[in-house]
Amino acid sequence: MTKELVAENTIVQDAKLFIDGKYVNALSGETFDTINPATNKKLATVANGGKADAKWAIDVAQRTFVSGIWSTMPVEERSRILCKMADLIMENVDKLAYVETLDVGKPIKESREFDIPRAASNFRFFAEMAKYQVQEHYDMSKYMSYVQYAPAGVTSLIIPWNLPFMQLTWKASAALAAGNTVVVKPASYTPLSAVMLGEIANEAGLPPGVLNILTGPGGSVGTEMCTHSSVRRISFVGESNTGKTVMRNAAENLIPVSLELGGKSANIVFADADLDEAVAGSIEAIYRNQGEICLAGSRILVQQSIYDQFLDKFVATVKKIKVGDPLDEATDMGALVSRGHMKTVDDYVQIGLAEGAKLAHGGKAVEGMEAGNFYEPTVLYDVDNKMRVAQEEIFGPVPVIIPFKTEEDAIRIANDSIYGLAGVVWTNDLRRGQRVTSLIHAGLLWVNCWYVRDLRTPFGGAKASGIGREGGRHSFDFYTEAKTITIKK
Repeated sequence: MTKELVAENTIVQDAKLFIDGKYVNALSGETFDTINPATNKKLATVANGGKADAKWAIDVAQRTFVSGIWSTMPVEERSRILCKMADLIMENVDKLAYVETLDVGKPIKESREFDIPRAASNFRFFAEMAKYQVQEHYDMSKYMSYVQYAPAGVTSLIIPWNLPFMQLTWKASAALAAGNTVVVKPASYTPLSAVMLGEIANEAGLPPGVLNILTGPGGSVGTEMCTHSSVRRISFVGESNTGKTVMRNAAENLIPVSLELGGKSANIVFADADLDEAVAGSIEAIYRNQGEICLAGSRILVQQSIYDQFLDKFVATVKKIKVGDPLDEATDMGALVSRGHMKTVDDYVQIGLAEGAKLAHGGKAVEGMEAGNFYEPTVLYDVDNKMRVAQEEIFGPVPVIIPFKTEEDAIRIANDSIYGLAGVVWTNDLRRGQRVTSLIHAGLLWVNCWYVRDLRTPFGGAKASGIGREGGRHSFDFYTEAKTITIKK
C-alpha cells in the first residue's frame, strides 16, 4: 500500500480470510455483507469463515510456531519487523482511518488522530519493550536458577466492533512481540481494517502463518478458536456474558484467558472540582465514539451542592455536539454501529423514563438523518442507582446523572455495580482523589482526566468487567510461559 489521502469515492475492497500469508476465500465459498452505519448501505463483501476455516488457520499457526521461524527468531529481528509494521500503519493512516470510519460509523477525526496512530504506537511499544525485558537470576551456594519467558504458542484474539483496529493491534502486537503465532477474529460488524493488517504484515516481512485473520460468526469461528487443543492463550474483548462463554469453552482444554468485558463506570464530580474541566471531561468520557466504549463514564455522580449548576452546564455543552456524517471533519459524533444497536439504546432510554428518570436532552433518532443510525446525544438525570439504566451497560450516548451528598455516599454508589472496569474523580483536593480512587473497586481510575493511557501500566477490570491484566510487563506475563531452569555449578 502507498500513502495517500483517500477521497470519499474510494472503493472499499472486498475482504477475504488471511491465512498463511495469503488472502483466501472461505472453504464454503460463503460470504456476508458489511454495512456502512451512516447509510445502511453495503460497504463490502466479506468471506464468511466457519469451523473448518478456523481449524485450518489454527493448524497453520501451530505448524508455524513449532517451526521456530518466529518463536526462536532473535528478539532484535522480531522487533525490527514489528516496528516496520508500525511505520506502515502510519504511512497508511488516511486509508486505514477512512475504512475504519466507514465500517464503525465514528468521526473521521477520531479515527485519523487517535485510533490509527495509537495502533502504530501499540506495535512500536511492544516491539521495543520485548528487547528490554528484565532477566531474573538467582544464586545459591551450589546452584544457579534463572527464569526464561518462553512464547506460549498459538494465541486466539477475539476483537470487538467498537475500536476494531486499535484493539486488534493492542493484543496482536504484544502476542507477536512475545514470539507467539496469532489467529484473530474481528467482529462481523467491523472486519475491514483488521483484514488490511495482513497486507501490512506481508509488506513488513512477517513470516507467513505468524498472523492469521478470520472473518465469520462467533458461534463457529470463535468457538473453534476457544476450544482447539493447539490454542494456548485466548484474549477476548467484548460483552460480559459472551466472556463467560469464552471462559467455559477455554476450560475444556485449560487454556488461560484474558477477558476485557463490560463496564458501567462511575464519573464522580465533587463540589470542589474545576466545574468547567469536569463538564468537558465528562462530555468526552460518555460521548466519544458515540458512547460505544467500555471505559465510558456512563454513571455521572454529582455532589448535591453543585448538582443543578453542573447539570445546566453539561446540558448546554451537549446541545453543541454536532452529530453528522462521520466523514465530515466538523462532526463530533457519528452513527451507532447498527440499526439493531440503535434500537437497543433507544429501548434503554424508554426504560429509564418509565423508571422515573428525567430527560434533559435527546432521547430519539436524529431528525432528517433516518437513513443512518444517528442518535441524539442524550441526558438522563435525577437517576437512582438502582434503576436498570444505572446498572446495565447501554453502550451508547446516554449518561445517567445521579446526585450524591457525601464522599462516603459517592463511594458506596460507585461500588454498587456488578462491573468494575474504570472510574473518574473530579476534585481539586488531591488527597481526596487518592483516597476515593483507592476505595473504588475498579481496574482503571483517573483523577481530573479520562482515558489517559501509559502502555506500561496494567489494563483490565474487576468483578464482571473481566479477568487478568494486559499492558507492559503484564502483557508479556500473559503471552509467555515462565520456565525456571536450575543448574548445578
